Parts: sequence; C-alpha cells; structure tokens
Amino acid sequence: MEMEFEYQEGYIRSSRGVQLFTCRWLPSGSSSPRALVFLCHGYGMECSGSMRECGIRLARAGYAVFGIDYEGHGRSAGSRCYIKKFENIVNDCQDFFKSVCAEKDYRYKGRFLYGESMGGAVALLLHQKEPLFYHGAVLVAPMCKISEKLKPHPVVVNILTGLVDLIPKWKIVPTKDVIDSAFKDPLKREEIRNNKLIYQDKPRLKTALEMLRTSTRVEESLKQVTLPFVVLHGDADTVTDPEVSKALYDLASSEDKTMKMYPGMWHALTVGETDENVGIVFADIIAWLDEHTAEGTPLVEPLHETFHVGIEKLPSPPPTTQKQSHRFYLCGFKGPRTLHSAM
Repeated sequence: MEMEFEYQEGYIRSSRGVQLFTCRWLPSGSSSPRALVFLCHGYGMECSGSMRECGIRLARAGYAVFGIDYEGHGRSAGSRCYIKKFENIVNDCQDFFKSVCAEKDYRYKGRFLYGESMGGAVALLLHQKEPLFYHGAVLVAPMCKISEKLKPHPVVVNILTGLVDLIPKWKIVPTKDVIDSAFKDPLKREEIRNNKLIYQDKPRLKTALEMLRTSTRVEESLKQVTLPFVVLHGDADTVTDPEVSKALYDLASSEDKTMKMYPGMWHALTVGETDENVGIVFADIIAWLDEHTAEGTPLVEPLHETFHVGIEKLPSPPPTTQKQSHRFYLCGFKGPRTLHSAM
C-alpha cells in the first residue's frame, strides 16, 4: 500500500499586494520530513496541476514539498502570463519559500530547489540571490541559456524592444505550437490540450523579452553556480536544447554536480513521457535527494523565529489526506519560435 500524503492549498498576499496561490504536499502521519523541496514551475503552468505528480511522489518519498503559482499563472492574480518584470517572480518565490523555512517545524530542515523549464531559471536566480541558503537543486530541462540555433536576430530584438513600452501586453510574438513536441505520450498530450488552467495563447511582448533577457542573464552567470545540483534532460528534446543543460554542467563551479541525459525522451520528462519513463526519471530524482539528505547532512543554518518577510498569509481551506495517486498532466504552453530554449 502506498504511503498517504497530506495536500494543502492556500493564498498569500505578496509584498507588492498581489494575491498568490500556494500549495504543499506533506508526508502523512507524525513522521518528520527528510527535507523541504520548493517547486518552481514553467512558463504557462501552475503548481497544483503541472507539478502535482512531483508533489505526490516526493511527499510519498518523505519530503515536504511546497509550490507557488507565479503572478498571472494558474490561480494567482494578475494578467494571464504577463511577466512585467522577471525579478518579481524570483522575489515572490524567495519570500514565500523563506517564510516556510521560518516555520517552527521546518527551521532545521534541509532546503532544496526544484525547477522545471523556465522554473530552472527561477531556481538558479534564487541561488544567485543567496548562494548558501539552499542545499541543492533539481533542474529538469532548465531555461539557463539560449541555444545558438534559436537566438533571435539582433534586428528582431531591437524592433520588439522599441515596441514594448507602447504595447507590452499585446500577444504578437510569433509562435509555434510545441505541445506536440513536448509531450511524447499521446494520451497525456490530449490531457493538457483540454486543460483550461494552462496558457496556450501567443506570448505577450513584454513577457517574451523578459524571458529572453533572463535567459541571457542566467547564461552569463553559469560559472557562479556553486550549489550541488542534478540536471536532467531528454536527448530528443526539441523545445529546450539539451546542449543548454550540458553548458550548465560544464560551466558551473559546483564541486557536486550530476547530469542525467535520457535517450529518446522529450521535453516534458515528468509529465509527458510514458509511465515507465516518468518512473525512471523520478527514481533518479529521489535517489539524488536521498543521497543529499542522508543522516547528518546537510548542515542547516536555521532562520530565527523573528524572521519576517513582507507577505501576508490569507485564510486557507482545511487540509486533505489523500491515499491514491492522482493523474494530472500539465505542462503545455505555446512559446515564441525564437525562445523555445526558454520555455
């Protein structure tokens, strides 16, 4: 019989006054979690759906898992998939994640980031803000470099930059439907096509430029990555170039780094592959986390009880205890042709 887990949902109000959706998957019973895992989802996605499989599997493996929908994503407030400033996403995640770390039950637990696709960039920028705060990261097909094959021409960037102040929210960026390329399993592909919570419209102009600038920023700082990490990528991924993950692995200054390349697998490793392949990927993720949370490791510098960030916790519904696996496949998005490596 599979281990039960507890799932909770809630809302916070950010320091900018934006209402943001949060959720958590906790090991059931009185057992203390092995460590804390903080989810950073991809562009157009949301945590309760796209990261659900991850939350369930890691909670059943003994980890406390926490997610937040970015502004404009999922059930959070804001214009749909409008990223006015990428730093807002990073700051909102930082505030929420640190507020969790300050909770009494979690103050002495190891802290790990988990980023998929664009969430990989969020995770790396969180590490850049406080290089010693997190004890490791799991990065799945991360957005950390623009592939040379997909970089937009400087003339195109200049034209779009000239328009952004006039029409920042316009959905005018050329797009290519990448759902067929991201999800290998046909049934899971159809699941996400029918899901109303994902964003499948053209990217807004400001959003596309913010993602391009962020990818460039992260690429230029890969040598500054020092935390332990595992990067996982399908070698048949045509949405995010596998060379992007190889560059991260080669350039990062981390002494403890691992790369997993999966032959024949596509972009959506944790939700778009066959059940067998998804099981292989999660087995590798959990094995890496278990190795890095063995007894006596990591050494945790706890946050003080007086720690406070500028967020307000809003009333939450009561938690639920779940006994069965819940299939929910969500990762889909339609991204700009010139920004496929940034999805």
